[in-house]
Formats: sequence, structure tokens, C-alpha cells
Amino acid sequence: MFISNAYAQTAGGEAGGIMGFLPLILMFVVLYFVMIRPQMKRQKEVKLMIEALAVGDEVVTAGGLMGKVTHIKDQYITVELVPGTEVKMQRNAVTAVLPKGTIKAI
Repeated sequence: MFISNAYAQTAGGEAGGIMGFLPLILMFVVLYFVMIRPQMKRQKEVKLMIEALAVGDEVVTAGGLMGKVTHIKDQYITVELVPGTEVKMQRNAVTAVLPKGTIKAI
């Protein structure tokens, strides 16, 4: 009696098919250039660094140890931490190659 009838209204202007996906596509493009592309570039640089390891290189390992590479095998390297102390580890444990003479300066 006091309540009037409510009728459903049709939606005014629906966005077209591509316009509905435009924000999603835009977010993916931004995500690619901000996060995915730099990560892929970094992985490529690390892979090239590990492949280019040579005997005599001074390296820093994932555990923070610094030493000189003395032997290289397929997946393993031997690193001399101090004279007479050598450690065998995986190649991918190397996080950085230092300039020659860095360890003696420390």
C-alpha cells in the first residue's frame, strides 16, 4: 500500500568486448616491463657469469665466503678460502666475481 513497485532497469551502456579487457591487458603490460623483463635479464647475466668462471677468479659465494677458484669441473668448483683450505661447491653457489686482487686488499 505505501510501498511503490520497483522495476528492474536495463544497463545503460555496456563497454565493448575489448574495452572490458583493456585494464587487464594494461596491467599485464606494466607487470611485464616492471617485473618480468628485468628478472629475465638478471637471470641471463648470472648464467653468463657462471659459465665464464675460470681458474684464478676471485668469487663470493651464496654463503658469503670469499675465495679464489682453483679447479673447475662440469657442475662443481673448488674455491681456496685461505692458503691450504679448499672447499668444493656447486657452480651456481657463486653470486659474484670480484676484480683481481680484491681478496688480498681485504
